[in-house]
Amino acid sequence: MTDFDPEKFEDKYANYFSELQRAYKNAFETMNDQYDSELIHAIDQQILNESEPFYEDGDFRIELPENPTERLTAVIVDDEKLSTVLDRYVEELREQHRRVFDLDD
Repeated sequence: MTDFDPEKFEDKYANYFSELQRAYKNAFETMNDQYDSELIHAIDQQILNESEPFYEDGDFRIELPENPTERLTAVIVDDEKLSTVLDRYVEELREQHRRVFDLDD
């Protein structure tokens, strides 16, 4: 596991790029196993590709791009299902960040 320094996370892409990639990859694989793979791939490529992880107040937060549900055009899905799956995906990303940086409770 990587020693995590919250101050270094401010320049996360210079200091923790491989760890961030691992967290996103792990989250994708987990979600792909649990949900429709086309939907997960579309969310990954059309919404989460513009997301930004932050570390604040002792936990990770994933900031999504503006109007995330409007960005999804690769699959047809109703808004309620998309919102549910996207919320779960974001929570999985937060969990994976905690695991990768060994910050699990």
